[in-house]
Parts: sequence; structure tokens; C-alpha cells
Amino acid sequence: MLIGVIIEAAVGVLCIALGYQLYKEHKVSILHDYHYKNVKEEDIPDYTKQIGLGLSLIGAGICLTGVLDLFRSSFWWLPMLAGFVLGIIVMHKAQKRYNGSWFS
Repeated sequence: MLIGVIIEAAVGVLCIALGYQLYKEHKVSILHDYHYKNVKEEDIPDYTKQIGLGLSLIGAGICLTGVLDLFRSSFWWLPMLAGFVLGIIVMHKAQKRYNGSWFS
């Protein structure tokens, strides 16, 4: 069980770290080029902020899942579900607004 919590924490922290780099440092190169090929140069800071926020929400949900799993909570899946749903919604809105779609 402890190994699972460590893996969840590591994956969550990795997502948050990548989200931070997107949000604060605007490192669009972290993403596949087809995700941002239609994004205008002047929109990259706003685009990376939204994508970074979405990725950080997913990471936070994964980290909270690990914490609840550590305490053997039966509701461990709630933060993961909430993080993924909120994160994907934020990222989808950014993709639609700035790139046109996910894979265009």
C-alpha cells in the first residue's frame, strides 16, 4: 500500500511541476507541437496558463488521492475524479479557444 501512495504522490507532483512550468514559465515546448500549432504567438502565455492550470488540477487530485489512500478512506477516488474532470474541462476550453481542437 505504501508503494502505491508513493507512486501516486510522485505522479501528482510531476503533473503539478509540469503544470507550474507551463503556467509560470510558459514552456510550451513541454507539449506536443500539434497541440499548439494553431496558437498565435501572442496567445501562448494565456494558453500555457490555462493548460498549466488544468494539468496542476489533475496533479492535485492525484496527490489528494494518495493522501486519502494512506488513511484507508473509502472515498479515495473522489479527488482523482474531481481533479481529472476539472483539469480536462480547463484544458479542453483552452484547446478549443486557442488551437481550434485537440489534434488540429
